[in-house]
Formats: sequence, C-alpha cells, structure tokens
Amino acid sequence: MASSLLALLDDIATTLDDVALLSKVAAQKTTGVLGDDLALNAQQVTGVAADRELPVVWAVGKGSMLNKAILVPAALAISAWAPWAVTPLLMVGGAYLCFEGFEKLAHKFLHSEAEEKAEHDALTAALLNPKVDLAAFEKDKIKGAIRTDFILSAEIIAITLGTVATASFTTQVLVLTGIAVVMTIGVYGLVAGIVKIDDLGLWLSRKSAAWKQSLGRGLLVAAPWLMKFLSIAGTAAMFLVGGGILTHGVPALHHAIESLQAAMGPAGWLGGLLGDGLVGVLAGALVLAGVNLVGRLRGAAKKD
Repeated sequence: MASSLLALLDDIATTLDDVALLSKVAAQKTTGVLGDDLALNAQQVTGVAADRELPVVWAVGKGSMLNKAILVPAALAISAWAPWAVTPLLMVGGAYLCFEGFEKLAHKFLHSEAEEKAEHDALTAALLNPKVDLAAFEKDKIKGAIRTDFILSAEIIAITLGTVATASFTTQVLVLTGIAVVMTIGVYGLVAGIVKIDDLGLWLSRKSAAWKQSLGRGLLVAAPWLMKFLSIAGTAAMFLVGGGILTHGVPALHHAIESLQAAMGPAGWLGGLLGDGLVGVLAGALVLAGVNLVGRLRGAAKKD
C-alpha cells in the first residue's frame, strides 16, 4: 500500500514537473502574440468614455475566457483524434502572424499621417455628436474586440498545442488550461492598467506634493510612448514567432538557419533571430499579396 502511494506521488510529481516545463516553453513561444494582444486590446478601448474603460475591458476579458473555453477542448480533440493536423494548423497560425505583422507595416507606410489624423478626428467628432448612441458604440467595440481576441487566442492555443503535442493527455489538459487562464488574466489585467495610466497621471499631477506632480506628468508623457513601444515590439515579435514556426515546419529552412547559427559561433542566436525574422517578413508579404489578389479578383467578378 505504502509503495503504491509513493509511486502515485512520484507520478504526480513527474506530471507537475512536465506541466511546469512545458508551460514555461509555451509561454515563451506565445510572447509574440502576447505583445500584440496587449497593444491591440488597449487600442480597442480607444474612444470609450474614461469611466467605462474598465467595464469594457472586463466585458472583453470575459469574452476572451469564453473564447478559450471553446478553443481548448477543440485543441484537445484535434490532438486526440487528428494529431497530424497539429503541424498544418501551426503553419497556418504562423503564416497568419506574419501576415498580420506585414499588414501593419504596409498600413504604416502606405497611409500618411494626415490620413490617420483625419480618421482620428472623424472618430472624435462622432463621439462628441449627441445623436450618437454611445451604448451601441460600446457594444460594437466589445464585439469587435472579442472577435479579434478569438483569432489571437486561437494562435496562442495552437502554439501551445504544438509544444505539448507529444505529452500525455493529462499534461496537455493542464498546460493548455493553465496557459489559457494565465494569458487571459495577464493580458486583460495589464490592459486595464495601461488604459488607466493617463488617468493615474492626471490624478497625480493635481496633487499638492511636487514629486507626485512630477510623477503624474511623467506618466502622461509616457502613456502614448508605451502604446507605441508595445505596438512596435508586438509587430517585431510576430515576425520572429511566426517565422520561427514556419522555419521549424520546413526542414530545409530549419537546417539552413541552423547552419547559419553554427557559422556565426557565439553570436549564433542573432543569426537565428535574423533568419526567423526574414522568413517572417517574406511570408507576410507573400500572404498579403495573395489576399489582395483574391480581393481584386472577387471585386472584378462582382462587377462582371
């Protein structure tokens, strides 16, 4: 009896070790999606009244958890009955990451600052219009953010599934569930903090203490720069993570990057990053070109 109990405890300890290790690996691989997730969800709240920002973030957070409650069982079912589909799904997810990153770059360089300012001014004017139904506007924001979150959550779950594809079913359940919960709480907790930084800065700037005023002004200055940094870091990470997924799925590319790393010696890690990033940029350009071509063909077909 005692030996059976010890064996059971040893199995549990081994499983927990595997869960901890695989969760760490999965978290590292999903950081690219996380950075973009933070910036994108913080931007989704733009235009919402200050006193409604946190309720909107909470509503989107609940929608995100529901998304993952759908995606995690679906991922486990794929792993159990169609494990051959894991790699193709990962490749699709990686290609989508690269596409999304390149689309951001294309939008940045193809649209002038004047166009972006005009779009922002139009949004501000619409919100100041008393005829605009702010409740409906808020609901649309929430629905749009939840739809976007579904895509990003699917990428996170797909990457995590690829990490635990060869593990036991119990380990897969624990890792996928753990990553889903931690990512949701982490992302939307940080989003809530990010969207209220300017409010905190304004509150501190009105205090009598000089150091509080200085800190408040610093936060007000830092808030827009933080958003820009998250957006840039998230885009770069999309190319690195997406490109890394694609290179691991194509043996020839994977071996070429390994050879480059070996040739660079101690700086091999930089060669790996450059290789993954370059593949990510090229893949994103190809997918975007394909999407635009299909869109034009459909438009031409409708005209005919």
